[in-house]
Amino acid sequence: MTFQAPLWLLGLVVVAALIAFYVVLQLRRKAYAARFTNVALLGSLVPKRPGWRRHVAFGLVAAGIATLVVSLAQPSTEVRVPRERATVIMAVDVSLSMEARDVEPNRFQAMQKAAKEFVDVLPERINLGLVTFAGTATTLVPPTTDREQVRGAIDNLELAESTAIGEAIFTSLTAIQNFQSTLEDAGEEAPPARVVLLSDGYPTVGRPETQAIAAAKDVSIPVSTIAFGTDYGTLDLDGDTVPVPVDRATLERIADETGGSYSEAASAEELEEVYADLGSQIGYTTEPKDISPRFVRVGVLVLLVGAALSLLWTNRLV
Repeated sequence: MTFQAPLWLLGLVVVAALIAFYVVLQLRRKAYAARFTNVALLGSLVPKRPGWRRHVAFGLVAAGIATLVVSLAQPSTEVRVPRERATVIMAVDVSLSMEARDVEPNRFQAMQKAAKEFVDVLPERINLGLVTFAGTATTLVPPTTDREQVRGAIDNLELAESTAIGEAIFTSLTAIQNFQSTLEDAGEEAPPARVVLLSDGYPTVGRPETQAIAAAKDVSIPVSTIAFGTDYGTLDLDGDTVPVPVDRATLERIADETGGSYSEAASAEELEEVYADLGSQIGYTTEPKDISPRFVRVGVLVLLVGAALSLLWTNRLV
């Protein structure tokens, strides 16, 4: 919780002084009463009061005043709200290494399932595109709000040879820039954009990722990366067992240098969690919400209850 006008909190000092004055007053009353040694006379000079009930009533009044003072400081809290607009390119690796079965049922099928869940978790106003990459990179679906089109493209993905991570980033950036140009031509402001790239292996062809990183930085588009798979993944190629470990270092460097986030997933469940987290980060933002009316309502209620009890028990407001 934060305060938009924190100087009003100094009013709590006044409330504290009021409480201190009340305590001192009660102590003086006791000291004055103790001067009378004649018990009968004491009862006539110092009439009986409702004891603890008087303190409860005062405590409620003080708490009500303190709450109202806090409301003047305009307390606010962060609330999660859907982004009005954004552009996201989901770039997925469809190289042959995605057939590895270190992730059940295999990396490719687990990716398809998690990717479709990512599609579902994004708010409707987010423009989502799909890029696939193996030996080359292709924009299968340009940024759109048509979720069924993206889901259908994910269902129809096919594997191919090689891994061109650099080309995947270049193609994603081009898809974003083309979409932004279309919006600007229509007189609309281009929303913020991001690339979410999933891969399981080392780049083998295409332009180096260092050039792709520089290109992403030039246009201020972050690339969030997901390293998917384990160090023990293998493929059976013509009877030979070929290891296909994950290249975490490259993917982490891409995310770090472009301002994106880096995640690892060694199972289908972990990948679903990563995509869900990314969907939450990308699709939603936090905004301050003024909650001072809540404090006003509570403060007035507590103040009225305290005053009512004081009148009921002592025939006085305090």
